Amino acid sequence: MTATGKKRLPIGIQTFSEIIEGGYYYVDKTPVIERLVQQNKYYFLSRPRRFGKSLLLDTLHCLFEGRQALFEGLYIYDRWDWGQANPVIHLSLSSGRPNSTEELDVLLHEQLRRNYGSSSLGVEFAP
Repeated sequence: MTATGKKRLPIGIQTFSEIIEGGYYYVDKTPVIERLVQQNKYYFLSRPRRFGKSLLLDTLHCLFEGRQALFEGLYIYDRWDWGQANPVIHLSLSSGRPNSTEELDVLLHEQLRRNYGSSSLGVEFAP
């Protein structure tokens, strides 16, 4: 909060925990997130740049990891099973554009191996 007691706007912040822990203004979107998680199986997020995809995904990440304290006072706090944490896998295609299915396969497997390893997920990744 500022000296006047007003919360600051989170301009350029894409991390849910930083917004909550830093005392920034946050519009509670967890009712929408609850519907998103409960209603369907797969989603393709294709909004334009700077429309909040990264913040939404980071909020989902924190939720599925079971970081309960971050959600205190928000809609979803009393509606989520905090006793069950789920593994969260983050894959990025921002490092380049694969030219074939094989290149994509290698890229994804390398990210899984480098960032999560077989021990943390209990899965072995073939090349």
